[in-house]
Amino acid sequence: MRSTPALGTHVVVVGAGMVAHRFVESLLSRADEQWRVTLIGEEDRHPYDRVGLTSFFAGASTDDLTLDRDVLDDERLRFLRGDAVARIDRAARRVTTRSGVSLSYDRLVLATGSYAARLAVDGFGLEGCFVYRTLDDVEKLEAFVERRSAELGRPLTGTVIGAGLLGLEAAGALQGLDVECTVVQSSDRLMSAQLDLAGGNALRRLIESRGITVKTETITTRLDPDQSGQVTGLEFRDGSYARTDVVVFTVGVRPRDELARAAELDVHPRGGVLIDEGCQTSDPRVLAIGEVANYDGMCVGLVAPGYAMAEVAATRLLGGDAAFPGYDLSTKLKLSGVDVASFGDAFAETPGALDVTYADPVAGVYKKLVLSDDAKTLLGGILVGDASAYGSLRPLVGGALGGDPAAYLMPEGGVAAPSGELPDEALVCSCNSVTAGTIRHAVHEEGCTDVASVKACTKAGAACGSCVMMVKKIVGSELAKSGAALSNALCEHFDMSRRQLFDAVRVSGLSTFSSVIERFGTGRGCDICKPALASILATLVGRHVLDGENATLQDTNDHVMANLQKDGSYSVVPRIPGGEITPEGLLVIGQVAKDFGLYTKITGGQRIDMFGARLEQLPEIWKQLVDAGFESGHAYGKSLRTVKSCVGSTWCRYGVQDSVGMAVQLELRYRGLRSPHKIKLGVSGCARECAEARGKDVGVIATEAGWNMYVGGNGGFTPRHAVLLAEGLSDAELLTAIDRFLMYYIFTADRLQRTAPWFEDLDGGIEGLRAVIFDDSLGICADLDAAMAGHVDAYQDEWKATLEDPEKLRRFASFVNAPRTPDPSLAYTAERGQPRPATEQERADAGVLIAGTTLEVRR
Repeated sequence: MRSTPALGTHVVVVGAGMVAHRFVESLLSRADEQWRVTLIGEEDRHPYDRVGLTSFFAGASTDDLTLDRDVLDDERLRFLRGDAVARIDRAARRVTTRSGVSLSYDRLVLATGSYAARLAVDGFGLEGCFVYRTLDDVEKLEAFVERRSAELGRPLTGTVIGAGLLGLEAAGALQGLDVECTVVQSSDRLMSAQLDLAGGNALRRLIESRGITVKTETITTRLDPDQSGQVTGLEFRDGSYARTDVVVFTVGVRPRDELARAAELDVHPRGGVLIDEGCQTSDPRVLAIGEVANYDGMCVGLVAPGYAMAEVAATRLLGGDAAFPGYDLSTKLKLSGVDVASFGDAFAETPGALDVTYADPVAGVYKKLVLSDDAKTLLGGILVGDASAYGSLRPLVGGALGGDPAAYLMPEGGVAAPSGELPDEALVCSCNSVTAGTIRHAVHEEGCTDVASVKACTKAGAACGSCVMMVKKIVGSELAKSGAALSNALCEHFDMSRRQLFDAVRVSGLSTFSSVIERFGTGRGCDICKPALASILATLVGRHVLDGENATLQDTNDHVMANLQKDGSYSVVPRIPGGEITPEGLLVIGQVAKDFGLYTKITGGQRIDMFGARLEQLPEIWKQLVDAGFESGHAYGKSLRTVKSCVGSTWCRYGVQDSVGMAVQLELRYRGLRSPHKIKLGVSGCARECAEARGKDVGVIATEAGWNMYVGGNGGFTPRHAVLLAEGLSDAELLTAIDRFLMYYIFTADRLQRTAPWFEDLDGGIEGLRAVIFDDSLGICADLDAAMAGHVDAYQDEWKATLEDPEKLRRFASFVNAPRTPDPSLAYTAERGQPRPATEQERADAGVLIAGTTLEVRR
């Protein structure tokens, strides 16, 4: 029988992490003025977001990561930071800190969390070895990489030991510091606690495509130092050896239960303070929450169950009835460019469970849903390569799926997924246990009108953020019912949509990111708003993408004006308008490929790609191409890629219009046009459609009466067939229509929105689009025409301009102190008479490989 604590109850909380912060917030928000809380934190910081730790390497400051400070400003709270509890005297109900502070308590809450596990290998303590657990850890890691790379005069090589959720995030962080990274995993797959073998293999392909090397079934036995005690290499159980400059250990966590053991509380043999469903320990006056608590034989290093425990503990202390429901092990990988999620019974351990899978190895996608034996109830799932359905599926766990399971797995355009509303009891935010009903209540009863206000009110999306899209969908749906509209903010730094930001920059005339964010935004920006604004500035300002501070806004490909490949080399793609090329041009490309040992391929867009170029070789390659009259094909940018054509009436007996001539004209007109997403065009000389124009963003098909114009087609993961916009256009009418279509798209589309969903979202759909372009229904055609004329007049070839600017050429160096030294990690073998990246086994068989050379590999 629980008793309600007397007035004046003093609660001491040991630990000041995310779970402790949530407990204090929950308790004080409901307690009366007689309650007192003392929070004791070992770190000399305010509580911060450990889930978002990786964002530190993307520019987030410690202030950005700090949790709500208002919680700690409560007059009933005393916060002792930079101190730690050294002893608990349960008989006297008193704790003593390392600094000598002695505090009595009525209730004690242990929220000491966990620590990074130590790998039992020689050399763990060498200089250059780190764990990845706290802000101090990541700050020390960043400082070491900067200092050591300066000492060595080159980028570092790094190794992450442990390829779970945290290990892959650490690898992404190292890569963000320009460290060439390898991930070492003892099991047979990545994220083995969350993914099955097929999912792990799919994830491996995605990770390797980012330039991160993966070694599975590999056990580290020793770390070797140099003469100064710096780590220089790793030895593995199979006898192999790898050089490294920095090592990050992410081999798991262990509960910090030493205080509980010393106080003789009941502790699980494998670690963790034993608790019941009310988070109570073997001492009725002591509770434990978060990673230090062991419930049902488990300690779990996820924030969602910790938050659930915090709420239960606060409710119990206030005399309420609450029970911890057990662990929700749903996870979502927070590594830019890699989409992975695992939820519910992902391994189909429920008796009689069925699983439905979809795999597309070419696209790097693997999806699995686990269902009950009658195939009606969703039990769990795994999503790799495309986790867009996570927000919709996660709340349905334990309930009826409501349709064909394949509908949730197939790409868009396949089986239509059920679109009914989530029931009120569906859990939307697993981190903070927020249901769909709670979100609807916040909208209708609390007056929340956007995602930010719902987040503040309910905490939905405030932790890992994976549910934000689902929260946005629910809020938008509820606002629509009441006749209101949902905020379409670009990101947390700009409280406006991309379209609104485009208009703001256009009207203000600002030309740099810093000036735009100072006037219209907050903070320092992120990987959402920076590339979006880079595209906007490229359209409106027209400067070179590498000019001034705007160069820092570009992603990996735009940053060096080349496409990064899986082995860390780059591809070179000169523009070949309409696929038309002279014999002299072919000879130049062939000679360049021969001189630099590049793999060459004719693409589906009628261009020639050359693969395997090293960073320091790019200016030399482009010098030869530019001198021969070639220019950048912009294969690396969100811009016009190609205009594909058939041979048309010039050669073909069926052709009725000069499709090649029109394709060349279009490509030269729209080359370098930056946009929300990549753009492709196609021109067919007759209705036989050999150029596949109806699969392009703009498709042009010749008829006897003129040109028919189609819009909104694309290939990719979500193929779309273009729809007819206009018929029988003359050359001049066609150019005007395409000008206006493209500029209207660039002016108004959302970030990374392709043309098909863009015009579908327009008022009136395709009919509304026709009215804008041909009838000037919005009165903006003059602006659209002027904007396109400005682009055509201001066009410059980015590579030609780069070759003429010594400052821009500085970035094309393999190493700081040895700019011409080949990257030693690049190695190739011959296949069908051309080089390709060598596999790990081929590297091992060939011994020491020389970068940039083609090696014979015995078959």
